[in-house]
Amino acid sequence: MPTVADLRSKGRKTDEPITMLTAYDAPTAELVEQAEIDVILVGDSMGNAVLGHDSTLPVTTEEVESRTSAVSRVVEDSLVVADMPFLSFGVSEEDSIKNAGRMIKEAGADAIKLESGPHTIELTERLVELGIPVMAHLGLTPQRVNQLGGYGRQGTTEDAAKEIVELARAHEEAGAFSLVLEHVPANLAAGITEELDISTIGIGAGPNCDGQVLVITDVIGLGEWSPPFSKRFGDVRSEMESAVGAYKDAVESGEFPGEEHSETVEEVKDVY
Repeated sequence: MPTVADLRSKGRKTDEPITMLTAYDAPTAELVEQAEIDVILVGDSMGNAVLGHDSTLPVTTEEVESRTSAVSRVVEDSLVVADMPFLSFGVSEEDSIKNAGRMIKEAGADAIKLESGPHTIELTERLVELGIPVMAHLGLTPQRVNQLGGYGRQGTTEDAAKEIVELARAHEEAGAFSLVLEHVPANLAAGITEELDISTIGIGAGPNCDGQVLVITDVIGLGEWSPPFSKRFGDVRSEMESAVGAYKDAVESGEFPGEEHSETVEEVKDVY
């Protein structure tokens, strides 16, 4: 199993790109690990991907904890990272530590991820001091969608880019073991990757990060839509539509269940 220490230095720095995918349930996590994916992120992207919300904001700590528990029960080799949802951190240090600790102690995660900013530098340092590994996240941070006014690319001006660079340095110094860079210019991500000693993992951040992460429903083609920086590597939605339609037809036609799907017991033949 890759460890937090491994992730600090793995990537293009060692010619071993990091692979990372989200998973929100045990069956999916089993398949992701079977593919030898390095890191499984139990992302708050579950809000959009599987819980029917139009953003990540409604996702609760309890939902992330429950789904992290489901993933960690079946995963042995991949590193499991729990995504801290909106307002589960940053309100107070005590609550932030308590909520992050639950993901490690009770849900079985190996690390947690924070959507980062100036407010998470000291928190990252404190969590790391307590033995809670932190993956930082800069660029597009979806929990700030109302403040950002949408999901557009970040770091596109000199001042905005400088701020991301400074925050990246600060979180590395605070002890973060890795950094997710989301929806930022590829040249900005490449520069940050070159400068930092810890690994960077990109999503919509170009090819020069130390690794890549995508949302599992985008990768397998389950949703109706995926962001322009993502890619569908399958068409599970069509397969499911076909299977569900075939089931409906088989039931309505009387084809299912057939004799091979049924069993009679001699001892109860006279009950009716």
